[in-house]
Amino acid sequence: MITKAIKKIFNIRDGELKIALLMQGYIFFIITTLLIIKPTVNSLFISEVGAENLPFGYLLVAITAVISSFFYARATERFSLLRIIRFTLALSILSLFILGTLLYLNLIKGWLLYGFYIGVAIYAVLATSQFWVLANLVFNIREAKRLFGFIGAGAIAGGIFGGYLTTVLAPLIGNENLIFVASLFLVLCFPLLAHIWKTKVLLLNSFKQKKRIASSKESPFKLVLGSKHLTYLAAIIGIGVITAKLVDYTFSYIAAERITDSDELTSFFGFWLSSFNVVSLLLQLFLTRRIVGVWGVGFSLLILPVLVFMGGLLFFVFPELWVVILLRAIDTSFKQSINRSAVELIALPLPFQLKRKTKSFIDVVVDSIATGVAGCILIFLIKGLDVSPKYIIMLIVLLTFVWAYFVFKLRTAYFLSFRKNLNTMASHPKKRETMVSKESFIKGMRHVFQQGEEREILYMLGKTLEINDRRLESLISKLLYHPSNKVKTAALQNLFFLNNRTIYLEVQQLLHSEDDEVVLAALEYLLLHADTSEDIVFDKYLNHPNERLANAALICLAKESRDNQSLKKKYHLYKRIQEKAFQIEELEGAFKTKFQIELLEIIGFSDYKDGYMMLLEAIESDDLQLQKAAILAAGNTMNQVFIQPILEKMINKEQRETVIKALLQFDEGMLPILRNNITATEVTLQIKQFIPKVMAAFNSQSAVNTLIVSFKEAQDLSVRLECVTALAKLKEENISLHFNEREIAKLILEECKLYDSTISAMHTQIIVHYLRRKKLKQLLSENEMQARESLMELLERRLENGLNRIFKLLELRYASQDIRMAYEGILSEEHEKRTNAIEFLDMLLTPSLKGALIPIVEATILDTSSEEVIEMISKSKITEFDCFRSILEGRDLKLKLAVLYLIQQMAHVKYLPLLETLVDSYDDKVKSFARNAMNTIHVNIH
Repeated sequence: MITKAIKKIFNIRDGELKIALLMQGYIFFIITTLLIIKPTVNSLFISEVGAENLPFGYLLVAITAVISSFFYARATERFSLLRIIRFTLALSILSLFILGTLLYLNLIKGWLLYGFYIGVAIYAVLATSQFWVLANLVFNIREAKRLFGFIGAGAIAGGIFGGYLTTVLAPLIGNENLIFVASLFLVLCFPLLAHIWKTKVLLLNSFKQKKRIASSKESPFKLVLGSKHLTYLAAIIGIGVITAKLVDYTFSYIAAERITDSDELTSFFGFWLSSFNVVSLLLQLFLTRRIVGVWGVGFSLLILPVLVFMGGLLFFVFPELWVVILLRAIDTSFKQSINRSAVELIALPLPFQLKRKTKSFIDVVVDSIATGVAGCILIFLIKGLDVSPKYIIMLIVLLTFVWAYFVFKLRTAYFLSFRKNLNTMASHPKKRETMVSKESFIKGMRHVFQQGEEREILYMLGKTLEINDRRLESLISKLLYHPSNKVKTAALQNLFFLNNRTIYLEVQQLLHSEDDEVVLAALEYLLLHADTSEDIVFDKYLNHPNERLANAALICLAKESRDNQSLKKKYHLYKRIQEKAFQIEELEGAFKTKFQIELLEIIGFSDYKDGYMMLLEAIESDDLQLQKAAILAAGNTMNQVFIQPILEKMINKEQRETVIKALLQFDEGMLPILRNNITATEVTLQIKQFIPKVMAAFNSQSAVNTLIVSFKEAQDLSVRLECVTALAKLKEENISLHFNEREIAKLILEECKLYDSTISAMHTQIIVHYLRRKKLKQLLSENEMQARESLMELLERRLENGLNRIFKLLELRYASQDIRMAYEGILSEEHEKRTNAIEFLDMLLTPSLKGALIPIVEATILDTSSEEVIEMISKSKITEFDCFRSILEGRDLKLKLAVLYLIQQMAHVKYLPLLETLVDSYDDKVKSFARNAMNTIHVNIH
């Protein structure tokens, strides 16, 4: 009975309650431990060292956090998440045991207290961060949307329980025994962690694990500084942390003056920390949504600094402990409720990838640095000026003005970000710009939903999927009556996460739509909002006489039971798939194809391994529609067996976008495999040329890094061009991506060297051709003439592509518009434009790049048919033998073959040393051409 009630209230489905309770228990013990040791260590620190030394603690915490974050990042690259979490728990338990023992022996004092104070602060950040990384690994996005609220309640409950437990036990058993109690709670985390890992994580393959844990190796510091929106957001969080630390110090200092006994002080801190959590919970449940929803994010962000300001003024009238408690309650409770929701909402218009890469940086590093700044301020005021707490309160009041200033600046950046996003989608940018900058967030949404074009509405619906804000509920509900089926589908997907039951009848009517996507989205919504459980929907629609509804129900079952074996068995999913496969054998024509496509979708969503052969056969089908469905379904399985068959379909122009969409399902774990395909000899060049486009589709920093490595490793220059073209497109479309300027400059210099050797080869051929025909009056054989013309034609194309690669690389280093303008000028037929372009590059480039590129550009625009030019370059360019050797030692296969063919036609014995190095080449074509040339030369000799 209780189980059914919990599942109904929190929308938990069959097979999910156990793992949700395990995760909830895990975070409960983590936070309970924190709320025991934090007040205990804080009270010990203040009692033994003195509240006046708290600033040194703040400063040491900041320094330690920044340094340890570097080593922790290295550890995550070398060790598994499970091993890191276990090590963290074990180290924490050991530290607590040592702390309890030292307390029992009355040996804890001095620098040891600083060490444990820092350890508690690091534990608070690290343990909770590891938990949410684990949660993202355990649950997919659909499960997370529904279950994270229920699981997060365990953290709040742990905070309340731990604080009140400390309040009760500290006076009874003392601080030393309380520490041992805390260590016991951490010991309980080990079996929970083991069971969670065994139950969920071990069932995921490597692709699923990588997909659920977003990893990024680049430093987000430049990303934050490069965005005013993020800069102001970081400033608000930083000032909020500084203010909080000043409030915390005042609270601790005055409390220590009033309460001299260490155990009583521990009890005092434990009680109030738990009480603050209770207030935060009440605010979150009853006020946050209404305040943020009705008054908007700008006003919501101002509430906390305004209340802190008023609390500071109240202290000047009543300089008592209760005022400081009230001030700390305001800061703690409102920061975790209304202010937190407003901060999350203010980041809405930012690209998802940018938020993902900078969130941890702002939450952890900015927090740590701000803590250190607060420590320095307090050291200066207390140790340097020996001021009383009222001056610190005065500083807090002054900081609220700076806080409010950045709130207003952030609000402006917020609207500018939305205006930029809408300008990208809108047909009339100026009109949209005015609209977004003057109207509120909700009014702007309503305007787009009511009057926007289909693309604009779909864009905004995509943005609203990133948050779970019920303010948008009524606006999105009206879109169910929009004439576009795509809009209806997107609206249903949004409403899926808003947990609203008032539109049940409206959604049910959409089940009669003629569009399969609308029916599927409607059924998924009804499945989520079933009154008791999903049984009602599955029982009603799995065997429905309407084939479209029955098929949609089966697809829903495949999706919902993918990681839920009990649900698969309950509704006999595999048996239903087999029955559907048997039914298809009796069908013919278009009707059969439709059923086959439906079956392939179900196999893909459910990862039905017995259906893999059917997918592979359909991928090779001549029916493009069936082939497309099979490719997408294979991607949904996220099984490596399908990667190569899918990738081979890139040759087909009609299936390229489908292939990319399917491979994206493997997430970034796919990138190393794509990189290997670029260097693999068994993969055809035709496929290799399209792989960079697939890499770029991931639109991530990992994609950038992989493309750069692939650019370096690619043997064929056309593949390298595709790599750098993909990189340039990524830089233009996603400003949050980072490109290492030093590395890009190095690549540009290497390309310049390659271009220089190519142009030298070109000039050499021009000279040989000119000297033999014009001066030496030697006639070339027809075969040699054709071979030379083929080589020169190929060299011309290589020069064109080489220059293109160089300027694409320059786009990664400088502003794309500037580089494109210069490139167009260089290619212009007008001499003045070419000259101006070179001058522009001369001013724009760094000295090293300028020295390498400007001579190349000048050589490119020379009139090579001029006898003066030929005479000039003949004095400095390499001989034909050196030219051939340079090409044959290079990586360009087509140029190698062209040179080998020319050597064969020339049949000169002096080229035998060059041929002898290639007769055992790993490339069959090079080997064959080299042997043919050697045979021809030997025949001529004899």
